[in-house]
Amino acid sequence: MLADLSAADLEGLTARTRADYDAFRARGLKLDMTRGKPAPEQLDLAEGMLALPGNRDHISDAGEDARNYGGVQGLAETRALFAGTLGATPDRIVVGDNSSLALMHDTIVWALLKGVTGSERPWSKESDIAFLCPVPGYDRHFAICEEYGIRMIPVPLLGDGPDMDKVEELVRDPAVKGMWNVPKYANPSADVYSDETIRRLASMTTGAPDFRLFWDNAYVLHHLTDAKREILNVVDACAEAGNPDRAFVFASTSKMTLAGAGLSFFASSAANVKWFLASAAKRTIGPDKLNQLRHIRFLKDEAGLHAHMEKHRALLAPKFAAVTDALEAKLAGTGAARWTKPEGGYFVSVDVVEGAASRVVQLAKEAGLLLTGAGATWPHGKDPHGSNLRLAPSFPSLSDVKAASEGIALCILLAAAEVESAKRRAAAA
Repeated sequence: MLADLSAADLEGLTARTRADYDAFRARGLKLDMTRGKPAPEQLDLAEGMLALPGNRDHISDAGEDARNYGGVQGLAETRALFAGTLGATPDRIVVGDNSSLALMHDTIVWALLKGVTGSERPWSKESDIAFLCPVPGYDRHFAICEEYGIRMIPVPLLGDGPDMDKVEELVRDPAVKGMWNVPKYANPSADVYSDETIRRLASMTTGAPDFRLFWDNAYVLHHLTDAKREILNVVDACAEAGNPDRAFVFASTSKMTLAGAGLSFFASSAANVKWFLASAAKRTIGPDKLNQLRHIRFLKDEAGLHAHMEKHRALLAPKFAAVTDALEAKLAGTGAARWTKPEGGYFVSVDVVEGAASRVVQLAKEAGLLLTGAGATWPHGKDPHGSNLRLAPSFPSLSDVKAASEGIALCILLAAAEVESAKRRAAAA
């Protein structure tokens, strides 16, 4: 542990780490670990989709012409294919275009303008609106709240989901209208919500009768190990608890097929789907049904979908192993950081010593490594501990991930040594 080193040993470690860092920086690398995008090799897995649905193949199982307007809810066979993944019957699923984030944005805006099922008035007519935000969390969730003036209340994640004692206390406030959740392989912590956590979320007493769980199941099939963790069906759990309209479930194929040309999904109760479609029908005359057919022709069935995701796992798992191996090799036993070993998802979450995250990002940038900004995983970009970093190893090549991970570990160790030295100087002053 750095804190246990003598002054001479700390000075020696700092000097050696600085020399290693300078040598790494001299390599002149340009590496980007900022966003969880699929790599070109992952996109190549779905290259066959570009020739689909094929000439004259534009009629759905129900006889609909997919080239034409209409069908706001999406093709029946598309909804059936993803019903198991979403945990809802096809009649309670809506298929959108390529972005689940767009669906989340729309549901927030519609709630503000019109309210949701069970609302007494539009949310924008309330004197105060707040969302619970498990942290570390997804910056784009927080950006939607920030854009529309929704107050954000951080809630710590504990490994099996959010601190439920804290959640149950906070939701008694009628101003708390919603809660963001990435319940499986969470971004970036890789938390997997336990059955108990999901049951408590489904059954808890809320001050707002129109409270909603925004359930972003973005990584539902994105396993990295043979464990293939599963979670409780939140739609069923809410119904069993007497709160059938509580959960808005979102997912997409963005990290399954073609990221810029995938499908997005909304699933919920029958009443919520009716509410969603009433607003969606004013926004669009229908989604891209040819793309829905393309997915059906390519994936074929649920077994085909799972087989396709196994190919993703084969590409991704070595990259995540490279990150955790480098951190273990350089940082184990130093106390400079702790990190997740995700079983799925797209990120590795690292907590460095308090106050060092910005310095790590700065050192990395000077060495040619781009990292997500310190604080991005907290509302308004303000991590009160200055410690969390989100690493995204999916897009670079495996060789680049190995090089970047080595450099990141050096930056973390050097920043931690600098912080420890500064503490000792301050204590001696």
